[in-house]
Amino acid sequence: MKVTPEEEALLLQLALAQGVTVPRLLVEATLSSAVGETPTERRNAMVELFGIHRLLAAVSNNVNQIAKATNATGEVHEDLVQTLRAVRRTAERVDTAIDGLSPR
Repeated sequence: MKVTPEEEALLLQLALAQGVTVPRLLVEATLSSAVGETPTERRNAMVELFGIHRLLAAVSNNVNQIAKATNATGEVHEDLVQTLRAVRRTAERVDTAIDGLSPR
């Protein structure tokens, strides 16, 4: 079966957006109906989750340092406010990543 020029253009656009070839796009689209996600989507989700993991490790280190300083002085530092904002942003990224992994 041949595709129309319009269909080919759309396939090229979708493949480019996902960073794959048109044949890979077609294979993933066909198989995704059976598994619920494409390998490209899964790879992108894993990259995002690894990034979140690194952020959480950095935030954890900051929280420990701030807690130590707060315990020593009894004063809440501005760093605590900034760190808690980073925690909220990271939590939002976690929610987004989870939503991306949820069945459609």
